[in-house]
Amino acid sequence: MQPQSIPEVLNALDLIIARALAEEDAGGLFAYLYRRTTAEIARGIARGDFEDGPRMEAFDVVFANLYLDAHAQWKSGRAVPGCWALAFGQAAQHLALAQHLLLGMNAHINYDLALAGSTFMKGKPLSSLKTDFDRVNLILASLVNEIQERLGRVSPLLFLLDWLADDKDEAIVNFSMAKARAFSWQLAVELWPLQGAALEQRLQQADRTVVSIGRGIAHPKGFLLRKALWLVRSFENQPMSQAIAQIKA
Repeated sequence: MQPQSIPEVLNALDLIIARALAEEDAGGLFAYLYRRTTAEIARGIARGDFEDGPRMEAFDVVFANLYLDAHAQWKSGRAVPGCWALAFGQAAQHLALAQHLLLGMNAHINYDLALAGSTFMKGKPLSSLKTDFDRVNLILASLVNEIQERLGRVSPLLFLLDWLADDKDEAIVNFSMAKARAFSWQLAVELWPLQGAALEQRLQQADRTVVSIGRGIAHPKGFLLRKALWLVRSFENQPMSQAIAQIKA
């Protein structure tokens, strides 16, 4: 059964992380990051940070279930959106840890979040969700340094990607959660009034766009960035289960 509350979402994510540790699955990196942010959103709800805490929890559960369903479908050999097929399919490839994380973030924020928002608020004013939607950005921003520190424990040359961040054409060094969430909100605005074939057509277009971003993350074109990623990967030589365990510690 799908989770119906944030504690149930966290339990489901724990199961995915445990399976990833057992299978040496790089997808566990995103699952851990997502668990960390979801737990922090739960704390924000408990603190009263949102205009409507119960609504925020219900929305967060709808959002989470899109990832949980995609993961279950992929593991059972069923079809998933193209952006998730790309992210899950690259988990067995020798990418930098940051690339694995960003592929999951790309699919879940740029695609799932828009779908969740438009679906959750169908028949209600979408604009009423905007304030709480934006408040999540503050929570995410508060976690950036922590996540970078955790990833740096197992990726000592991660700083090279920051050094190359002036290359504005490369998705991997310019991926921003704030920008992705802004993109997702605009897409939600477009999806919200649509139904039937028009909705499916726009979702397919969005999926293609997000797949294109994902390909730029997995296979960047810039020569310097490819060389930097080779160096970053060469110092990430521990088993995936050990890397995930160190990031979680």
